[in-house]
Amino acid sequence: MEQNKQSKVEKLAGFVLWASFLAVVGLLCWYFRNVLIYIVLAIVVSLLSRPLARFLGKVRIKNRYVPDWLSSLLSILCVLGGFILIVTQVIPVVTGIIKEASFFSNLSLFDGTIADTVNGWAISIFPSLGKDFDAISVLLDYFKGTFSDISITGILGSMASAMVNLVIGLFSVVFISFFLVKDPKLVAKVAAALVPDRIEDSVMEAIGDIEHLLSRYFVGLTLEMIAVAFFNFLGLWLIARIGPTYALGIAFIAGILNILPYVGPLIGEVLGVALCLVLKYGAGIGLDVNIMVFAVIVFAIMLSVQFIDNFVLQPIIYSTSIQSTPLEIFIVLLVSGHVGGILGMLAAIPIYTVIRVVAGRFFYNHKAVRRLMPDLEKDVHEMNESIS
Repeated sequence: MEQNKQSKVEKLAGFVLWASFLAVVGLLCWYFRNVLIYIVLAIVVSLLSRPLARFLGKVRIKNRYVPDWLSSLLSILCVLGGFILIVTQVIPVVTGIIKEASFFSNLSLFDGTIADTVNGWAISIFPSLGKDFDAISVLLDYFKGTFSDISITGILGSMASAMVNLVIGLFSVVFISFFLVKDPKLVAKVAAALVPDRIEDSVMEAIGDIEHLLSRYFVGLTLEMIAVAFFNFLGLWLIARIGPTYALGIAFIAGILNILPYVGPLIGEVLGVALCLVLKYGAGIGLDVNIMVFAVIVFAIMLSVQFIDNFVLQPIIYSTSIQSTPLEIFIVLLVSGHVGGILGMLAAIPIYTVIRVVAGRFFYNHKAVRRLMPDLEKDVHEMNESIS
């Protein structure tokens, strides 16, 4: 009887110790959350950079191979440069669309066409406003009062602080990812140092599998984004006739938003149609048809690209990169979206990949894992062959 009580006390003590340890780890993660964000971004950049680094490492110049440090640095700079190029392409195009379309003047907000309608509607509902009520004047006075209280010094200080944080973050990501690319087994070595010796080899192999799968996934996701942007660009340029510059900017927006599962493509389509309508109505750019027909054509173009992505690109990426079925991915995204929203859906597939690999390495003998993931052992074997 006393032995049972002692055993229960020991289990309770062990549970309390583990709970305390996890609580301390959670607090430390929260306190150093900015550092963790830099590390996560560096891991993603390194996983994207490794295939290019391996390719550059095989290049020979005058019978000499490119050094590891140089191939690592060049691959990281290429990845970051690609993302910066996308951002610099999108922002000027969007601002150019609004500027060239002369959105406010062409909608006649100030010449009375729409303003009189709005004023008449407001006066009919609230007669106490009086016949001289002007909604535009009220709106302008509101914005003047709102922005007059904002300190220019405060704005400049916030911008300076944001720039400093951006530079620090960018340098941190490049610095960390450089060592992760230069030594692909660095994460595995660190993890192996924290686990018992009996599972050290299994942990290193599992982390190698995870990094291999996630690298293929992130590369596939990037190629998917580029493919969606490319097909949208062709449709908007050749069919909707909005011009190559504007088509490229809108296509890049749709491609970037496509990274967000389910909601991202819908937002991209709505935003793309809205920007095309601004060009059509404001500056007369686009196919010479009725504006409603033009909206339908643009929506059909972007929807067709989405069908190509859903039924061609995504099955190829998910089946070859993380070796999961579309049903698995759908359920995982559904659950993660319910729990964590958009951020949860973004992190769902990488986390699920980690769970699959860990289950295959350490828990495949359990009946539930064998039933739910019957091909897991074969997948792990194929991963090992592809890595070697």
